[in-house]
Amino acid sequence: MPTRLVECIPNFSEARRPEIIDQIQQVMCSVAGVHILDRHSDLDHNRTVITCIGSPEAVEEAAFQAIATAARLIDLNFHSGEHPRIGATDVVPFVPISEISMAECVEMARRLGKRVGHDLNIPVYLYEDAATRPERQNLENIRRGEYENLKLEIKTNSERLPDFGPAELGPAGATVIGARQPLVAYNVYLTTDDVDIAQRIAKALRNSSGGLHYVKAMGVLVEGRAQVSMNLTNYRQSPIGRVVEMIRREAQRYGVAIHHSELVGLIPQEALFDAATWYLQLDGFNIEQVLEQKLYEVQSASPQQITASQPPSFLDQLAAATATPGGGAAAAHAGAAGAALVTMVARLTVGKKKYAAVETQMYELAEKSEQLRSQLTAAIAEDSAAFEAVLAASRLPKNTPEDQAARLSELEKATQGAIAVPLRVCGLAVGVIELALQAASFGNVNAISDAASAAALGRAALTCAGLNVQINCATLQDRDTAGHAIQRVKELEDTANQLERALQATLRERANLDL
Repeated sequence: MPTRLVECIPNFSEARRPEIIDQIQQVMCSVAGVHILDRHSDLDHNRTVITCIGSPEAVEEAAFQAIATAARLIDLNFHSGEHPRIGATDVVPFVPISEISMAECVEMARRLGKRVGHDLNIPVYLYEDAATRPERQNLENIRRGEYENLKLEIKTNSERLPDFGPAELGPAGATVIGARQPLVAYNVYLTTDDVDIAQRIAKALRNSSGGLHYVKAMGVLVEGRAQVSMNLTNYRQSPIGRVVEMIRREAQRYGVAIHHSELVGLIPQEALFDAATWYLQLDGFNIEQVLEQKLYEVQSASPQQITASQPPSFLDQLAAATATPGGGAAAAHAGAAGAALVTMVARLTVGKKKYAAVETQMYELAEKSEQLRSQLTAAIAEDSAAFEAVLAASRLPKNTPEDQAARLSELEKATQGAIAVPLRVCGLAVGVIELALQAASFGNVNAISDAASAAALGRAALTCAGLNVQINCATLQDRDTAGHAIQRVKELEDTANQLERALQATLRERANLDL
């Protein structure tokens, strides 16, 4: 099965104290499933870039821990360097790599931003594909004036208010979090120490000054040499070879040349292939002509890489002649499917001009529905475990009065657990119906039937889980607890009925649909 992979490239405002970067890297590595691919520090920029990759959940957690650690160890009041910055953790981009969409990376950025703002009290700005305003798509707009200027403006200028967190900068500054496509961070050193020449070349080069599209550039002095520092945000549209040749031509105007160049972090293989093809004039080049590519394909197709058998699916387990998983687990599964459909509707809505007014609402809807999906998915196993405990208690010995008393006590405790899980599923199922109503009311009308299906699955989950509550309550000795549980199910059913009536009205109004 393909692996879901996200790349994250946090930039930290520190390079001259490697022991601090060691601590930040260590805390990132401590998150299971996260792998560090690269670490690049520049003393003149006083900036370090760490590239990591892993599952979305692991990478998001690693990014939070890194931001928290940097906030504790880096004080922007005592920081200086050539590179613009506004925070100890200056920028945190998420990049989709495998089996994950850009929309999901945007959701990651929003979740992380909200958590950083709330838990760490750090102002957070969203940028690139996660930006909440057009002017914030461009990172340089957010970093305008750097830490020192933002420290004043964030309190007085409404345009500088953060997306999350307080309107006040502490020693850790602010953090910019977003989602974007892969970029190439690329620096070219010139045969001069005249930084003015590098700045003029950068101005001719960058898109904002009328240069090449998808090129951001600035001129700085690094290691006693003038440097053109660049971010190539779309290497397919503005290939590296074209960028280098433009720098070479511009440098000739001032009687200087390219001394050498460097990469900051990693570069996609495709970008290097494009450069090699351009310089070698291999017009008929095909990636299949690369030896390592052919070897990779052979290894990937090797029978040794194919597992002999796959574990049974949930439906296979449900169909088996075993007591678990049963109806309670099936209820949680249905609810999780409903929550997933709500997320789908939200993701089909964001990015559409017609629904720009509700985009923020849709991101929040997706976040809530994903939380519900996670809780309901966990409840599948929890329900089975709870009923297994009932079965285990029922098998306890009952040879003596003492045995019987102990058995009844354990059976009562296990039954209460078997009631608690489906009762919680009932509440979560109503949450799914409520979110489905929001999806139907404001989401993409082309997916309104999916929103209605989400509500139907939520109702199915409520019904099935409610049956499990009632059947287990029938054997519970504590009749007060049983009565409260059954009453709670009835209350949730009444709430679901109200939500479904509202959904019917919405379906008729928005899609002339009456189910």
